Amino acid sequence: MLKISEFSKLTQVPTKTLRYYDEIGLLKPARIDPWTGYRFYTVEQLPRLNRILALKALGLSLDQIKAMLDEHLTAEQIRGMLRLKRAETLQRLEEDQTRLSFVEAKLRQIEMEGTMSEYEVILKAVEPIEVAGVRDFAPDQAHISETFGRMYGMVMAEVTRQHAAFAGPSIALYHDEGFPETHIDIETTQPIRGTFHEANGVKGYTLPAANLACTIHRGSFQNLGSAYEAIMKWIESGGYHIVGPSREVYLQFDPNADPNTWVTEIQFPVEKG
Repeated sequence: MLKISEFSKLTQVPTKTLRYYDEIGLLKPARIDPWTGYRFYTVEQLPRLNRILALKALGLSLDQIKAMLDEHLTAEQIRGMLRLKRAETLQRLEEDQTRLSFVEAKLRQIEMEGTMSEYEVILKAVEPIEVAGVRDFAPDQAHISETFGRMYGMVMAEVTRQHAAFAGPSIALYHDEGFPETHIDIETTQPIRGTFHEANGVKGYTLPAANLACTIHRGSFQNLGSAYEAIMKWIESGGYHIVGPSREVYLQFDPNADPNTWVTEIQFPVEKG
């Protein structure tokens, strides 16, 4: 028989851990002195402890290990647990690799520019959004604002006429790939609640759920280019690709207010690979 301190020294497992394994029934002492409460172990318990440590090193939880050792799981059940752990480990590795690529990209950016970018890009999941919207073409870049203004007026008028409730800030969508100079495919939408019927060129539909790469721009729309540049670098460095029209969410916008107070969120739906 070995005292718990001796068994701990032999196995390099802390006595605190051995006591905890006893409490949860994972590794009970061979004997407990009824008078002193001292725990005693035997060398015959080493194979079980080594198996516990080996399974723990694979990332299995103590509950999973206890079930594997005590509940006489079938080989197929054990394979299933290990396959699940393999899938979880691979996912963590992929997430860590993505995080590493973002860190390296940020370091390269700081090295090139000598400072941190004012634009921080994040990835977030957005649920489907019910909207009323109009889609049309702006003749060229110089007339985008004018075209959006006309379309926005159409949407607001119809939403008001149908007594639909506003459910968030307006969202513009850009359907073209790249940066066309003419015949620009754009859309303006207003998130709504309630029933909405297509009328006067305005239709109701659902913007699909998406994983969006997003950044916040503060100030005039004339300076949005830097925000777009930052988000495109993030998408490329993270190994993502764009899978739908970009969105501009006008979180704070008043055409009569100082443009420095405007706040716009730029969003790109993305997928990995």
